Amino acid sequence: MKFKPVYLYGLVFIALAVFLVIMSEMNGNTSEPNSELTQENMPKDDIHSQFQNPASTEPNKENVNADFHQHLETLKKAVKDNPNDTTKIRVLADFLSAAHKSDEAIGYYNQILKIDPARKDIRFSLSFIYYTRGDLTACEEQNNKVLEFHPDDEMALYNLGAIAATKGNKVKAKELWEKIISKNPHSETGKLASESLLKL
Repeated sequence: MKFKPVYLYGLVFIALAVFLVIMSEMNGNTSEPNSELTQENMPKDDIHSQFQNPASTEPNKENVNADFHQHLETLKKAVKDNPNDTTKIRVLADFLSAAHKSDEAIGYYNQILKIDPARKDIRFSLSFIYYTRGDLTACEEQNNKVLEFHPDDEMALYNLGAIAATKGNKVKAKELWEKIISKNPHSETGKLASESLLKL
């Protein structure tokens, strides 16, 4: 089935949110160097020399790949040690999803849903994975599940419209998007629905 990227806006928003969560986690213990603490003006003594980065530690394919696997193993260990900590599981699942390891990511997302089936953020993440895989049925199921727990969720309605449009059912897409607009035309999702209607 051929997808129309124009209908992906809502789902791409979810992917962006996932990406930001991952990046904040990976960079959580780092910050931009202060202008007074750069490599060039760091004191040349025994204490500070340990923080000097030799040329061999410049980013390259080998050490970036090693860093990735080390970070992945750290996240997996955190989940193994805390199997009911949904925050840790979410970080691992998002990391795997961003690394295109969707099968593993799906397993961890479902682990969270066993603990808390009402988590719409997790269902949206699964929805995005299934959409990009072309599994519209599974994608639709996740958005319908969101509406079971959160009947007025605009993003789930928008996504169902996007799925309908992708399937070629413009009448259903129009109906769903107009429902959002009639309830809340000035919300971000309402504006998104209005823009998408013009492209049907």
